[in-house]
Parts: sequence; structure tokens; C-alpha cells
Amino acid sequence: MFHQLLLFVLLFIIISSVEHGSARITSSFVRNEWPAIDMPLDHEVFAVPEGYNAPQQVRITQGDYEGKGVIISWVTSDEPGSNKVEYGKSKNKYEFTAEGTVTNYTFYKYKSGYIHHCLVDNLEYDTEYYYKLGAGESAREFWFQAPPKIDPDAPYTFGIIGDLGQTYNSLSTLEHYMQSGAQAVLFVGDLSYADRYKYNDVGIRWDTWGRFVERSAAYQPWLWSAGNHEIEYKPHMGEVTPFRSYLHRIATPFLASKSSSPLWYAVRRASAHIIVLSSYSPYVKYTLQWLWLREELKRVEREKTPWLVVIMHVPIYNSNVKHYTEGESMRTVFENWFVKAKVDFIFAGHVHAYERSYRISNIHYNISRGDRYPVPDKSAPVYVTVGDGGNQEGLAAEFIDPQPEYSAFREASYGHSTLEIKNRTHAFYHWNRNDDGQKVPIDFAVFHNRYWAGGQQRRRIKKNYLKSVTGNN
Repeated sequence: MFHQLLLFVLLFIIISSVEHGSARITSSFVRNEWPAIDMPLDHEVFAVPEGYNAPQQVRITQGDYEGKGVIISWVTSDEPGSNKVEYGKSKNKYEFTAEGTVTNYTFYKYKSGYIHHCLVDNLEYDTEYYYKLGAGESAREFWFQAPPKIDPDAPYTFGIIGDLGQTYNSLSTLEHYMQSGAQAVLFVGDLSYADRYKYNDVGIRWDTWGRFVERSAAYQPWLWSAGNHEIEYKPHMGEVTPFRSYLHRIATPFLASKSSSPLWYAVRRASAHIIVLSSYSPYVKYTLQWLWLREELKRVEREKTPWLVVIMHVPIYNSNVKHYTEGESMRTVFENWFVKAKVDFIFAGHVHAYERSYRISNIHYNISRGDRYPVPDKSAPVYVTVGDGGNQEGLAAEFIDPQPEYSAFREASYGHSTLEIKNRTHAFYHWNRNDDGQKVPIDFAVFHNRYWAGGQQRRRIKKNYLKSVTGNN
């Protein structure tokens, strides 16, 4: 009993005092560049599955607001085929079926395959499901794990990936992420980088990317946000409709959160409330995105989902030379809301490097007083830039010098992050550099929850724990 109490006291001291892992570090690590070119079309990761019209580019995302549904997407290349998903709780025993929809599109002279989206809902929490697409020799089988029920102490691990592309560096990032033990991906924009190609190759590179990420995305949900490389504004090719490829290929549960656009939406998963914003859609006062976010923040229930996370593409705080202050306009519109709501984390991409901030805000700005710099703010989010997936544009290697006071750790390298939520009060966060593999955190921190981290709450939790181990009432 004494050793159990001692262990708790030590743990309590640690989680009560640690908020930041590293302290204003600019890493001196120099990345050994791998080829910053897309993998060739005949690379094994792009292989088309065997069989006539076999389903390919399979991926899932959350399909509802509460985590009891998934949207399963896939492509058939030769003909529409079946829209049906067969699924069940046992392998090779499919008790249920769901019917989806099919669409296709053209981009310049490229004609896409037949893109299927199917909502599978009314799932049981914390249950493994198996599902089958296609028929006969062309059928393919996959599985996924439904999340735990919505609960403030439900542990859950998210991976964070951004600006991935399809280079050898991208492959390294994805392979390392798949060894991390994370259960779902928060993807912060810039998926395939197909827009860097011309004419029919734009569509072809969307197809190769879909087959590349299937190894993960078919087995766990990827929650998508759109980046600038999804806009694909190409008037020289006669293509001027923004997000044309993205909106046909990527399904999101936007209607479940009362959003008017697939580009911004929200979900609740385990103990987290995830809000996805669009950096390249109107967001100033009274626009549709602004109006939606105002209402969505009212729907957040911290007693049920204590962890409030926002993902977007353009970082609001960033000290890299690339895209410096590009997120300033969104900051001026939304930062006050983020601080008032005590958002825990804001994850972004866009800058091809890694950076984590302290909890800071600039909502006190007053030009007459000269207060124009961010200051520490315990109610503010931690801002994390994870635009380091590995695309062909390469790294953003030049940081602003000296390192700003708000910047905790930064490094120009490739990698991915994980956010391991332990319970309602604290979470472990780390970033892994590609070169070091999946289990060596280069940047690590323990974070207190913005809603439950008050001293009164910590004392209550400590008191209840001591009662449970001593038997005193």
C-alpha cells in the first residue's frame, strides 16, 4: 500500500508540474536528404490489386458525430460494380450490409474511376469489425476498430500527419506512423501533391496516392482537412473549380455536425472533440464557416469530451521563414474564440518543418499601447506545425533568428506526431523524426487539459484516488 501511494504521489507531482518538454530549442539536426522526388509509378506501393475491377484506394473516416459510424470509400476502375459493403464482427462472417453511392469526374482529359462512398452506422463502441468490398475473385477484405464510447476518461491515441505527398520520405513517414500504435489520423492538409503535375498526370497521381495510403487508411479512420495543394486551380487546363478532385474523392461527415460544407466539420471521438477548419474558404465575420464555428463551439461538452482539438492547414503561429504570418488573418478572426473555449491543441501543416509553441495568445493586442507581441496565456492552445510528411517540395530549412519567445521546439526534418490522451486531465505528446524510427520521441511533452487542469479538480482527483487505495470514505 505504501509503495502504491508513493508511486501516485510521484506521478501526481510530475503531471502537476510538467507542461512543456523541451525549452526554446532550435534543433541543430541536419537531415540527410533522401530523393525528394515522387516514387516511380511502378513502385510496389502503387500496385493495382489483382482481379477485374477490384476495389482499390480503400479508406475510412468517421461517419457520424459520435463515433458510431464510418464512411468507407473505394474506387473501381473498369465499371461501377457493386456499391455494397458487407461487414460483421467475425472474419469471413458478414452479418450486415450497407449500400453506398458512386460518382466520378473528369479533370482536363482524365476520367476518374468510379468512386464509392458508403456510410456504415449504428456500430458498437470498442468493437472490431471486418468488411468486404467487391465480389468473387476480385473481392477484398479489411477490418477496423470502432472507438470507445464517448467518455471523459476514455484513453485514445491520435496520429498527426501533414503535407505527405508520395516520395520516399513520404513512405518513411507512413511506415513509421503505422508502427506508432495510434488509432486514428488527424491529417492537416496537402494530400497527394498531384497538382504539381500537368494534364492527365494530375488524376493519375491522385490514384497512386490513394493506393499508397490504403495500407493505413483502410484500417483506421483518417480525419481530413484540405490544404492549398487540394485547390487545383488550373485555368491553362480549363480547370477553375476549386477542390474538384478532393471533393469527389474525400468524404467527410460534415452534415452530422450541421456544417454546410465538407471542408469544415467536427466529430467527437473517445474523450476528444475534433474541429476541422478550412484555411482556404471564407472565414471572416458572418461567412458560413464563421457562423458554423460559432455554433459548434457552443456544442462542445467538456464534461464528456474534455480534450478540444482544432486542425487546419495554415499555422496561426510559425517562426519559419516559409509562410511566416500567413495565418495572421485567421488568427485575428478566431484566436479570441480559441482562448475563450480553452482549446487544448491546434495542429496545422503547410510549413515543411516541425514546430511546437508554448501556450500563448495575442488577443490583448493594442496598437496605442504597443502591445503587439504574443504573451504567455494558460487558457490558450498549444500550436503545433506538422507539415513535415515528406513531399517533393522538400524541407523549409530556414527559421527566423532569434527564436521567438513563443516557440518551444523547432526542427527542419520529416516526421509525424502522436497525441496519447490518457484521461480527462493529461495527455502525452511526441514528435518522431523519420531517421530515428517510431519509438524515439525527439520532442516530448506532458500536457494538462485546459478544462480539468485547475487546482481544485486535481485535488478532487487526488482525494478520490487516495480513498480508493486506502479504503477510507
